[in-house]
Amino acid sequence: MTHQESIWDDSPSLKSYTLSNFHELPQIQKLSEETRFEMEVVGNVLPFKANNYVVEQLINWNNIPADPMYVLTFPQKGMLKPEHYEKMASILKNNPEKKEIMSTANEIRLQLNPHPAGQMELNVPTLKDGTKLYGMQHKYKETCLFFPSQSQTCHAYCSFCFRWPQFVGMDEMKFAMQEGEQLVQYLREHPEITDVLFTGGDPMIMKAKIFSKYIDILIEANLPNLKTIRIGTKSLSYWPYKFLTDSDSEEMLDIFRKITDNELHLAFMAHFNHLNELSTPSVKSAIKKVKATGAEIRTQSPLLAHINDDSAMWAKMWTKQVQLGCIPYYMFVVRDTGAQHYFGVPLVKAYDIFSKAYSSVSGLARTVRGPSMSATPGKVQVAGITNINDQKVIILRFLQGRNPDWVQVPFFAKYNENAIWLDDLKPVFTEKFFFEEEMENFKALHSN
Repeated sequence: MTHQESIWDDSPSLKSYTLSNFHELPQIQKLSEETRFEMEVVGNVLPFKANNYVVEQLINWNNIPADPMYVLTFPQKGMLKPEHYEKMASILKNNPEKKEIMSTANEIRLQLNPHPAGQMELNVPTLKDGTKLYGMQHKYKETCLFFPSQSQTCHAYCSFCFRWPQFVGMDEMKFAMQEGEQLVQYLREHPEITDVLFTGGDPMIMKAKIFSKYIDILIEANLPNLKTIRIGTKSLSYWPYKFLTDSDSEEMLDIFRKITDNELHLAFMAHFNHLNELSTPSVKSAIKKVKATGAEIRTQSPLLAHINDDSAMWAKMWTKQVQLGCIPYYMFVVRDTGAQHYFGVPLVKAYDIFSKAYSSVSGLARTVRGPSMSATPGKVQVAGITNINDQKVIILRFLQGRNPDWVQVPFFAKYNENAIWLDDLKPVFTEKFFFEEEMENFKALHSN
């Protein structure tokens, strides 16, 4: 089926493909036995799930293995480091029991920095009565992340996702909270919070009647500080029928209307990793439906080697998003977790790609910010490369910080064309970056 063919009028049902059944796909059966085995090896360590929409409408099977949507959703050998690949491959070749596969997989996973940026130690909030809320994160003053227990999966998995530990059965690594009441209590105790971000997994995996319970609790609480509800989702890209023909599509859109009718801003944070995801009739129709509820769609994606490390593609993608009524929001840097070695783009190259794309779009697309690292201290933007006192330096600044006073303060790192993350950079004029001492004190405080 080609990108141009529309099937959304046929009300398709979601069909998922995982390690247990992906061999059924005729397209996969045409691949070599070696390639299929490589998928098994990687898919036993990192989460893998695709669906019929991705397989039939987004992947160009005549362009394998280079097709970006194929790389985005199907496991590739390079996603595991050679020593980890060999370890799992040797196990699988010997008809192992499930227990042995899981044990080996978990051993490897724990070496992949499963919770970067202090998510488990530094971001978990506590109620005044001492209750720790493991289904929430509160890193930046104004925004609280909420992980509904019913949204700990997605329509399909992105192979780069930093939330991968939540999809591989490592229960102690899940963020989940069943009750919206605790969320409301925390918001009451923290009047500085204006935004609640529903995340997961993907909140749009939830049935409308379940999602509505969380929204009703928030609306009925009538919190004076709550101004915005955000939904972080890949549903427009991976299953636009959620808003078109699913049995509860109209009910979900009604919930969006309820949010905006109650004078709350609804920010629909859509993840689009490639221009191809904006090409189908169904995604264009779904965008219109969501926007008609009063929601604003903001778009974001990491910069990914093998998928979108191309300035011309980003410029086209941002321009297309604006044309469709979406607001380009963030270009992220791949986090220091999982397959970062495979997807990571050096910061100097990331800045070059961002700058070239940014300079070739109209002002309406220049709402986008980046390249931005969601690091432990905050969101750090690579803001430029320049010479100071005959020394080449990288200019950095915080777009968000654990301490709001850090935001927009420029700081400088030694030029390093191989660095792919904040931790790879060294200060150029001082022994430490300006925020490091305060950050060390913050960590020490939270380790007690």
